Amino acid sequence: MRKLFVLVFFFGAALAQVEVPFWHAMDGPAGRQIEAFAQAFNAEQAEFRVVPRYVGDYREAETRLIAALRTGTQPVLYQAEIAFFPRLVAEGRAVPLDGRLGLDRETVEDFYPAVWAYGVMNGRRYGLPFNTSTPVLFFNASAFRTKGVKAPRDWAAFEAAAKRLSDRRRKGYIAVLESWTFEAMVTSRGGSLVTEDGRPNFDSKEAVEALAMLHRMARSRTLIPRRLAEAQFALLDFVRTKGMMVFASIANWPAAEDYSFAFDLGVAPVPREPGGKVPMGGAQLVVLKGASERQVAGAVAFWKFLMRPENIARWVEASYYVPVRKSALPHLEAFYAENPYRKAAFEQLAYAVPRPRVPEFVVWRV
Repeated sequence: MRKLFVLVFFFGAALAQVEVPFWHAMDGPAGRQIEAFAQAFNAEQAEFRVVPRYVGDYREAETRLIAALRTGTQPVLYQAEIAFFPRLVAEGRAVPLDGRLGLDRETVEDFYPAVWAYGVMNGRRYGLPFNTSTPVLFFNASAFRTKGVKAPRDWAAFEAAAKRLSDRRRKGYIAVLESWTFEAMVTSRGGSLVTEDGRPNFDSKEAVEALAMLHRMARSRTLIPRRLAEAQFALLDFVRTKGMMVFASIANWPAAEDYSFAFDLGVAPVPREPGGKVPMGGAQLVVLKGASERQVAGAVAFWKFLMRPENIARWVEASYYVPVRKSALPHLEAFYAENPYRKAAFEQLAYAVPRPRVPEFVVWRV
């Protein structure tokens, strides 16, 4: 009888549902969609239970994770912003996932190459694609029509458009002073903020050209400067027609829709010079050290659930991030046809490049 009890106990423990805490930085419609995904995944199988938790924006989430790692209270699954992701790998915090995904060649080739490649560092896979974006130019399409301005395709046209759109009451451009936008201004000129051997490259020709442009625009009073902490004010400047253009992630679109626009909203790719690129944004999903083997398996199972083409389409419609798999596109035809501007970020994937995968960059960018 005692042996039977022991067997029942151990079999019961083996079959117990495994909890997979998941920390993320998505609020609004994207956050609600993550909750819906977790509920659907938990309902369709009994082995794992994903528990999502919103822990603030990317910067706030990073601070909380660093504190949790010190006390051993980190989650199993973490949404790592792609500039922070290399630091987790370098510090040995991420679980290598080679051999754990069980994907066939056809599935791997269905991912867009730049998106799939980003999760590999030092020849090993540590990151799983999830939310991917590129910066885009939001503009006041009504003012553009009135002034006879077209969406700028290069930086000379951008500077000229800002001048034409500026007057005593409004400015052509709202300059949010944060690293990703400046990085886009550099990569779109063919440069990089980090050298090939991993050193800061802030005095490169392309970086100097980007700074010189901003300096000229400030002196000519064709821009409104805003610090990163003032990003919400930048959005209000745009909505209230104090500024006609602003760069942001395509994922900012759902938040902007909470406001009533007195003008037609336009979205365009980042201006580029010949050979220029745009930096990818977004995050990778990372399984953190300290997770049990079954928790790792649960995290991978949830990621594979998220990567179903129909779920990618649901994610794009809720968040406006770009689809990471080609097979999701047929599910998004109606979404993109409803408003062609929504494709601006996706169309830049062809010339998107990863952000610098240097652990120190997360400090340099500040």
